[in-house]
Amino acid sequence: MNKYKNIYFDLDRTIWDFDKNAMETFRDIFEKYELENIFKDFNDFYNTYVKHNDNLWGLYREGKIEKSVLSYKRFWLTLNEFGVNNEELAKKIAEDYISISPTKKELFPYAHETLDYLCKKYNLYVITNGFNEVQFTKLKNSDLDKYFEKVFTSENAGAQKPSPAIFEHALSEVNASKQESVMIGDDLKVDIMGAKDFGLDQIFFNPEGKEHTEKITHEICSLKELQEIL
Repeated sequence: MNKYKNIYFDLDRTIWDFDKNAMETFRDIFEKYELENIFKDFNDFYNTYVKHNDNLWGLYREGKIEKSVLSYKRFWLTLNEFGVNNEELAKKIAEDYISISPTKKELFPYAHETLDYLCKKYNLYVITNGFNEVQFTKLKNSDLDKYFEKVFTSENAGAQKPSPAIFEHALSEVNASKQESVMIGDDLKVDIMGAKDFGLDQIFFNPEGKEHTEKITHEICSLKELQEIL
């Protein structure tokens, strides 16, 4: 008999295909603002953004910058690197990104099939570092909200993965025990090692087969494999 009663999912890059949806969103933005007049091509725009976004998210997770700064500064730095010092444009793009991206609906293969199977057997929850206004919209627009009993965001919890505080919050809010809970996510450091350090079993979603040396509870390359484990 399976010991788990509660399954905690990461959202971005675990269920919701963040990279495909972001790419669609950025193509919309690139066309709307005629950014070909600033960047050599779309890839220059996108790759420069990813670099600055990753750096700023690292600072945000460490509590060194505020959400409001992260939201627009990643675009301002991207524009600035190509000689455009336009904070107003950066803020307009930031607003569009927040409003457009959660309307995209690309999910990883077998997402609905697997969640439909799991929700009949377990209590399903989400733990995410994403912004409230974006994550809840993603879940609703992708018809995912029906599977989850509760969504725990870093904003509401006052802590971000991999901090043990967000895992503690997510378990205590629903009176779940560590022994009967498992965390599923794609980020080895943030989701998996964060959960492990807190004392939770983990399922590493690794569709790209990234190599690592960490000892984890389970590893899968497809969501469909969850039906074999759980």
